[in-house]
Amino acid sequence: MAKKSLFKGLDEPLMHNCHPRPKSRREFLAQGFTTGMGTLVGGSLFGTLAASMPANAQLSADIAQRINDCGITGGNGKVPFIAFDLAGGANTAGSNVLVGGPGGQMDFLSTAGYARQGLPGDMVPGATEAGDSETGTSNGDHTDTTLGLAFHSDSAFLRGILDKTSVECRANVNGFVMPSRSENDTGNNPHNPIRGINLAGAKGDLVYSVASRNNDVGGGNSRLPNKFMQSTSLVDFDELRETKVDRRTDALGLVQVGTFDGLSAQEVVAVMETVSRMSDLKLDAPGLAGLDAALRERLKCTYVETAGLANDYDDPSVLDIAVDPDIVDIFTSGDAGATPGDQLNDREFQKTAAVMKLAVGGPSTTVSSYAGAGHISMGGYDYHGQGRGTGEVRDLRAGRAMGAVLEYAHRQRVPVMIALYSDGSLSANNQIENGLGRGKFMWQGDNQDTRCQFCLVYDPEGRPVIKGATPEEQAVHQQLGYMNPDGNVNTGSSPMANNAENGVDCIVLNYMALHGEEANFASLYANNGIPQNLGSGAQLDRYIAFEKLDSVGDDGVLTRSSTT
Repeated sequence: MAKKSLFKGLDEPLMHNCHPRPKSRREFLAQGFTTGMGTLVGGSLFGTLAASMPANAQLSADIAQRINDCGITGGNGKVPFIAFDLAGGANTAGSNVLVGGPGGQMDFLSTAGYARQGLPGDMVPGATEAGDSETGTSNGDHTDTTLGLAFHSDSAFLRGILDKTSVECRANVNGFVMPSRSENDTGNNPHNPIRGINLAGAKGDLVYSVASRNNDVGGGNSRLPNKFMQSTSLVDFDELRETKVDRRTDALGLVQVGTFDGLSAQEVVAVMETVSRMSDLKLDAPGLAGLDAALRERLKCTYVETAGLANDYDDPSVLDIAVDPDIVDIFTSGDAGATPGDQLNDREFQKTAAVMKLAVGGPSTTVSSYAGAGHISMGGYDYHGQGRGTGEVRDLRAGRAMGAVLEYAHRQRVPVMIALYSDGSLSANNQIENGLGRGKFMWQGDNQDTRCQFCLVYDPEGRPVIKGATPEEQAVHQQLGYMNPDGNVNTGSSPMANNAENGVDCIVLNYMALHGEEANFASLYANNGIPQNLGSGAQLDRYIAFEKLDSVGDDGVLTRSSTT
């Protein structure tokens, strides 16, 4: 009798006898019954405009002054940031990114430990490979350091990243890994760092950040830490509220102020200026005297912003992924006869393209991107019991999405930081699946103890430099914490190993370090009334991976524009 295939296609839902019927959106997303969405975190109702830019001659003096009065400011010129949230508990350690013992990634675990992470004995790191790897970039021992950070040489993430990136791009990438436990199959894990990244200065010319869903917990599958949702007298997190963007029309809608058939761009600006002045008169009318003064001012500023949008973005196609030649080229498959941008028919790639266009791309007149940071949730990563091949093809797609972001940053000549995490992880049994399973062990069930998360950083000025004066020191700055020989996280190896909120703070700390601003980390939190448990001063050095990027000036601001 033929054995029934367990393989599930990329967008087929994953059904589990061991899980209850999905009810919440998070559960539908994790099991692939729905796709993730992309969102933009807006600084206000319509976004922010660059007051520091020279005023366009079309904008009237009184409206230009009101833009300044309203505090409508542009981007901060920080490194773009994009997080990938794989809903459902994807495998990350071992079969994808290597995590070792106290000595770093190359301090190899036991054969049994790698078996738990899905690798049979003839594929464990350190064992001589029988032949060349598929990518041709292996070190010959089931390890691959093409991206600086060490991956398994047959990692699906790695194969996907290499599929989308040029040799020149890869040479300027490095990364770090953070072994850390996380609850399985839940959206209650506070892994989402977006507002912490905003707090550290990430802000675009249009909006603060990008995230992947429209919800109250940070725009992702995994939620924000509570401390980044509860506004205080010192910080108003409502200003960082997420705005949904998961397709090209959503991105275009950020700068479209309505339909004005037959009017020129200059005439549209004039109309919106008039609307702004009329709204001021209405809001100052005696009948609205009881209206809250702050609300009144905010409404006035909203109309001013709209006039500014009409002025600065008279051609919304600057945000159109369908006409961006780099995006179209990156998302054209290598198949013979493929049409340009054919992979943008894939909803996960379409979402990735829209988010990276806003978080990495930017106006030629500034050093800021359109959005300060991005968040992309990808569904269907609760793939245990569905055949090893199911996880391999989904991990490959996630790798291609990450690779697309890196390559787009390379072509735009701007740095980018990518973080990837998932809600939980899993462990394997001793059954090998060939074919799409690539000769690896099948995923048996959820296992929060085998989890890790990692970050990749691209810098157009050269490969990011890992901290440390010796290879031994660099190894422990590239792996923040470690695993036991049995393949489980050592929960005492770092403050992040058993605390998701500490993991968020560590990502924020490392983001600040890219700008040479790590010394401000403790005071940034303290001055805004936000707790953190990583320490201060010299205590923090152990949890920092990189030196300041070469593309960041001494003032902590990027030194080049997106089109340089």
